Amino acid sequence: MVLSRLGCSTVQLGIKVIDYFLGYRLPEYTFGKGALEKLPQILKEKDAGKVLVVTEAGLVELGFAKKLTDLLDEAGIEYALYSGAEKNPTSNNVEDAFKIYRENGCRSVVALGGGSPMDCAKAVCARAVHPHLSVRHLQGILRVHKRIPLIVAIPTTSGTGSETTVAAVITDSKTRRKAAINDPVLIPRYAILDPELTATLPPFITATTGMDALSHAVESYTNHMYNTKTEDILAKKAVQLIHDNLYKAYLDGSDMTARENMQIAALYAGRAFTRGCVGYVHAVGHTLGGLYGVPHGLAMAILLPHVMRAFGPVVHKRLAELATVCGMTGENDAEKAEKFISWIEEMNRKMGIPEYLDMIKDEDVEQIITWAMREANPLYPTPVLWGRKELRKFIASVRR
Repeated sequence: MVLSRLGCSTVQLGIKVIDYFLGYRLPEYTFGKGALEKLPQILKEKDAGKVLVVTEAGLVELGFAKKLTDLLDEAGIEYALYSGAEKNPTSNNVEDAFKIYRENGCRSVVALGGGSPMDCAKAVCARAVHPHLSVRHLQGILRVHKRIPLIVAIPTTSGTGSETTVAAVITDSKTRRKAAINDPVLIPRYAILDPELTATLPPFITATTGMDALSHAVESYTNHMYNTKTEDILAKKAVQLIHDNLYKAYLDGSDMTARENMQIAALYAGRAFTRGCVGYVHAVGHTLGGLYGVPHGLAMAILLPHVMRAFGPVVHKRLAELATVCGMTGENDAEKAEKFISWIEEMNRKMGIPEYLDMIKDEDVEQIITWAMREANPLYPTPVLWGRKELRKFIASVRR
């Protein structure tokens, strides 16, 4: 384990140096009620050509996709539509969408939906500049390394922050392993945050996507090795916005102020973890999505308080700082950190999110550990390094 720590520390120090030369940025973004109507103007100004719209079947059924394509029709902008992005987008989804992109002569992509369509769209653009490489060969760090087609991201949830991240998380259709294509060129050029697109989200989806955004901010802030002042500020702003607005949005989907604030929180949290990285919440959670189809936000919501409590005193100071921005007080860092973790647990209870996982099969535990370690170690600068023994103990503690 000592050698593992040394190896991880060495890699992370190298990444920290490289980070200063990478193009981390926020997308240009517009927000507020009716912001979607600005899409045609953006596409015309950027000479986007024919557009591939990437979305999911549910948004077609609800009429959101038609609202977008009507705007394109009125503006005379040609487009092709792919609506097959699954909740955990697969390599087959990417290939199907890329085929439509190529056969229709598309030059840009508009992603409408949650993290799934956005990740699928990013992967399509990675394939567009590497048409002879499979998704599996593009997964990893800095394997795209070319200017990709224009992406305009239009989130309909407030959680993944994919509209501002370097990652496209794709599940291999054969092995069911989830892994990310990570490259700063994947950050969408534009993001349109229209709270009206989130108004009809069911309360449970509002809850789990919001807790996903919280996990991004908290994991980034407690990692802190790669962070600059920018990431720390954005993570704290995101946590405060989520603390003040998520439950309001859960109770009343028509509260446009809460909806708008949650969209901004997701954007800030996404930008924070783009550099600060995530940790074992995501490393374990991704395996659950790949193996069992567990929605990403639900896995994050359940795992977040368990991971933070398992880290122990090493994260008390950073969690206490997050507690402070939420107005929580205490005698010392440990007490404030416990209040912060208890607040997460209370939010989960109030929003009907279970406390434990009930889907993990005994025969899958070692595979989960292998995949989680492959994702997290040595890339994620987690405050505590977990090996197989620690992960096995942790998984046992969250199963019911």
